[in-house]
Amino acid sequence: MSTEGQGRSHWFDDEAGPVVRPYAMTRGRTSHAAQHRLDLIAVVVAEPDADHPETDPALSPEHVDIVGLCRDAPQSVAELAAGLDLPIGVVRVLVGDLVDARFVHVNRPVPPADLPDESILRDVINGLRAL
Repeated sequence: MSTEGQGRSHWFDDEAGPVVRPYAMTRGRTSHAAQHRLDLIAVVVAEPDADHPETDPALSPEHVDIVGLCRDAPQSVAELAAGLDLPIGVVRVLVGDLVDARFVHVNRPVPPADLPDESILRDVINGLRAL
């Protein structure tokens, strides 16, 4: 009985491919300084004048994939996590890295508390109609 085949089963799954733990993708980090701004519906947009992320040795393949998806169309943090099949915490850390490196920027939605009250908008419309 060979021990070579047994060692291989711990690190590789024929159906799933190589197993990489999420903390390995983020170099052990579980949060990022910009993470408080990265809720699930925050929209990540690629910077149009940014260099190609493939040429940056500090970026992982997951970083490059995020920039690629955002260049096709702006993506929410939740869409990126689903599209890349990564945990949301990992995506937040990776997007934070990309914001720091100026490959992407994040557009945050307006909190509902900051939106004007519907009754005020109706009063304004009625006032404009009265003119």
